[in-house]
Amino acid sequence: MSTLRTINELIAGSVGGAAQVLVGQPLDTVKTRAQIAPKGMFKGPMDILMQTIRKEGFFALYKGMASPLLGVAGVNSLLFAAYGASKRIISPFPLSLPEIALAGSMAGAVNAVLASPVEMFKVRMQGQYGAESDKRLRVIAREMWLEWGFRKGVMRGYWVTVAKEIPAYAGFYSAYEFSKRKFAAKYGEQNIPVWALLASGSTGGLAYWLACYPLDVVKSRIQLRETPPTGTPVQYIARELGAVVAEGGLAGLFRGLTPSLLRSIPAAASTFAAYELTREWLVKTTGI
Repeated sequence: MSTLRTINELIAGSVGGAAQVLVGQPLDTVKTRAQIAPKGMFKGPMDILMQTIRKEGFFALYKGMASPLLGVAGVNSLLFAAYGASKRIISPFPLSLPEIALAGSMAGAVNAVLASPVEMFKVRMQGQYGAESDKRLRVIAREMWLEWGFRKGVMRGYWVTVAKEIPAYAGFYSAYEFSKRKFAAKYGEQNIPVWALLASGSTGGLAYWLACYPLDVVKSRIQLRETPPTGTPVQYIARELGAVVAEGGLAGLFRGLTPSLLRSIPAAASTFAAYELTREWLVKTTGI
């Protein structure tokens, strides 16, 4: 029974993840470019959006989508399955919000295993600005593997991804559950409207970015660099944080936050709505 429940969570997570990528990719591209672009290249998020469309065409906003879309089944399936398993490990009874946050942080740590390479390839695709020398995803993947290998190439930025995902998903799931429980108290657990699931997902998405954004800036910069970081994870994360502050002050740690928050509303809403609706259908179909 537990195996079938996990399979249902894997399937529903895949559907939710695909919805997230399709809805949120354009603003994710704006966010990443705000984080990694050379100083003075863009005036702000709107300038990034307009320059990208004008110079590279509208579909450049979906640059790097192949990586998360190809990997989204694994990443989101792992996330939702790990979250479900974490909840069962913590307690067989309904969890409190602090316990939900703990389960979310556990799921985030597990999720980093797949999220790190998916993010790394996406960031390196988004860090190209329409020049003739721009590379396709398969070329970038081959070069990273051949030049740096698995740990320093494909998994570059893994430890900062772990550091980011733990607080991010603690905030994500606890905010989502808080909002969902408020709606459940009003409408009943089985009668929560779709718009309420969308609103709860949006709340979770906002909490996700507010909990981890400076570390996401560090992650993007590390993953884009020509060479891998040196030293221990604590050392190179601290070093990169210092470099960001030196270049742009404390505000540099939040470059691209606005498009991230704007993206999180439709992206997280669609993720959870798609997940919950798919999960509900699977429960009715399988009985578990």
